[in-house]
Amino acid sequence: MTTAAPVKTQYEAVIGLETHCQLSTATKIFCNCSTEFDSPPNTNVCPICMGMPGVLPVLNQKVLEYAVKAGLALNCEIAPYSKFDRKQYFYPDLPKNYQISQYDLPIAQHGWLEIELVDENGNPIRKRIGITRLHMEEDAGKLVHAGSDRLAGSTHSLVDYNRTGVPLVEIVSEPDIRSGTEAAEYAQELRRIMRYLGVSDGNMQEGSLRCDVNISVRPVGQKEFGTKVEIKNMNSFSAIQKAIEYEIERQIEAIEAGERIVQETRLWEEGSQRTVSMRSKEGSSDYRYFPEPDLTPIQVSAETLQQWKSELPELPAQKRHRYESELGLSAYDARVLTDDRSVAEYFEATVTGGANSKQAANWVMGDIAAYLNANKLSIADLAFKPSSLAELVSLIETGELTGKIVKESLPKLLSGDISIDKLPRPIDSSALEPIIDEIIAANPKELEQYRNGKTKLLGFFVGQVMKKTEGRADPKLTNQLLAQKLNG
Repeated sequence: MTTAAPVKTQYEAVIGLETHCQLSTATKIFCNCSTEFDSPPNTNVCPICMGMPGVLPVLNQKVLEYAVKAGLALNCEIAPYSKFDRKQYFYPDLPKNYQISQYDLPIAQHGWLEIELVDENGNPIRKRIGITRLHMEEDAGKLVHAGSDRLAGSTHSLVDYNRTGVPLVEIVSEPDIRSGTEAAEYAQELRRIMRYLGVSDGNMQEGSLRCDVNISVRPVGQKEFGTKVEIKNMNSFSAIQKAIEYEIERQIEAIEAGERIVQETRLWEEGSQRTVSMRSKEGSSDYRYFPEPDLTPIQVSAETLQQWKSELPELPAQKRHRYESELGLSAYDARVLTDDRSVAEYFEATVTGGANSKQAANWVMGDIAAYLNANKLSIADLAFKPSSLAELVSLIETGELTGKIVKESLPKLLSGDISIDKLPRPIDSSALEPIIDEIIAANPKELEQYRNGKTKLLGFFVGQVMKKTEGRADPKLTNQLLAQKLNG
């Protein structure tokens, strides 16, 4: 009697993200120092952000506005009453030895955002990820390690305090994420929302958006979470996905080998494509929070809240749904067009100008996007306005211009070197017929094969006409005239 092989345990990941997002205010959260990135080290500092004795912080009103708008966009409940707290923080990048943050009464909580992935058939897969809380805090300075790219192995460290006091919102997700792909899409959607609002540029390379991942694994069906590990040092969406995928495999292999998962902070090493242990994880008790005595509590009136709510733009998920339901676009097209607010607005203005939505989408996502990428431009830099693109699409549809002519002339149109009325118009039927007669006469072998049933040769004759006319022949008219003469 043979015994059945033991069933292999299936595991699932439980993932949550903590995202720090720098707000695009001109000045810092509690003082008038500039927030400009890449200034000479230690030039955007003052006694307040340097923690000198006898100075007092004053909350930047724009920070509160941006934080509330971000909370509203994430479907959060905005607290009518919240406060700041001191978080004890004994590192050299914050000279006060504490960080002003929010602990038990954050400005926003209990929200969600929708992520959207597209399956292999182009169908949208939508999922809501819960938002536990959003709170305001000040950023820390930047440590520069000399002699190594990290603390280990360095000979000494320098501190640039320019970033100290730059306003942040920290956004903590619920543990609703189950894969690296979902996590990367969550982070991207969060950045899209912040950019649509205009409250952050979300530039990961400059540290404007920084994500820490909390991840554990458990057998499928188990309710209790496993021991979580935090991963830091990810500066791209690709790194977030790869770090999570690596860590899932590492934790499963450790559990299968009978090893204990330790609660710790790990770093993602881009070069070796792996996570490495950094330190054991502190608990909230280690920070010894207490209410910030130098700042008054925050109360947002109903009138102010309504005003800020009325100023919110249509957000990416709303646009995606509308593009699919009202404009008939595919889920893929809607995702591409709504990734950047200025691109979406350019596309919408083109459709409002009378262009067919699918044709407008093809031009914006295809030739125009390629031109912008090649020339390192944004769509706002174009001299070619949406109304002109709408006119162009209409002229192609009515046959007054050919797609080939437009494609060849597009760079000059986009740069403003030529206007639409200067484009060569298609050849009319009276001028086209003798050209077709000439091409048929010059290719008797192909004509005979066509009339003997090899009708695919119609494409050969069309190609010859296009070549002879340098693309000025209208394809639809050319096909009609050729079919008549070849079948005659």
